[in-house]
Amino acid sequence: MKLVLTCEHAFNTIPKEYKGLFVDSEEILQSHRGYDPGALDLFKELEVLADFSQIQETGRLLVEVNRSKGHPYLFSEFTKDLSLRHKSKILDKYYFPYRDAVENKISAFIKKGEKVLHFSVHTFTPELKGIVRNTDIGLLYDPVRVGEKEFSKNFKQHLKNQNPDLKYRFNYPYMGKADGFTTYLRKKFPENYWGIELEVNQKFAALNKMDSRIKKSVFLALKDSFS
Repeated sequence: MKLVLTCEHAFNTIPKEYKGLFVDSEEILQSHRGYDPGALDLFKELEVLADFSQIQETGRLLVEVNRSKGHPYLFSEFTKDLSLRHKSKILDKYYFPYRDAVENKISAFIKKGEKVLHFSVHTFTPELKGIVRNTDIGLLYDPVRVGEKEFSKNFKQHLKNQNPDLKYRFNYPYMGKADGFTTYLRKKFPENYWGIELEVNQKFAALNKMDSRIKKSVFLALKDSFS
């Protein structure tokens, strides 16, 4: 099985030509709405295990690569009122190149007879709209897909072996079958593709670095899941 590792929300970077849309919005860009704090650091820890890896270097508030093209939140409040021409330009330059690179590599692996595990690295804010998210690490998958379910159970056990004191939950704080890049790819590759999203609580991140204990636990659990 080939491991494809991605990180859709690694950066909050806004290209120079669109910075005028984000005047006085630095606080939002630096928040969980702008990027996933700690995700890039964790991604880099895991990257040595991957057969292919890809990072989105543009901020999600320009365009959300983890949403389908027709999703109502594909563009944020900063970009949703742009003309269709400008939106199309953003999609062509910042959305499709990222998604196509990942999709094409998965397709190439599958055409060679390989199975693919796509492991998408994310972090989540500990509290949203006054509600505390009650977990430390979430694993998102489609419950209908037996391979994804079994991998997630196995991976969770390896995590618990490394760090038994943490709380792990399936399909929380989001549903694995909700709109997202993995959901899109499941439709493109109904066989030989497993899409798993890792969600780590941002309480373990500081200054965009992930707690070393968490990094080690996830690394070893992922490594053991392939052994």
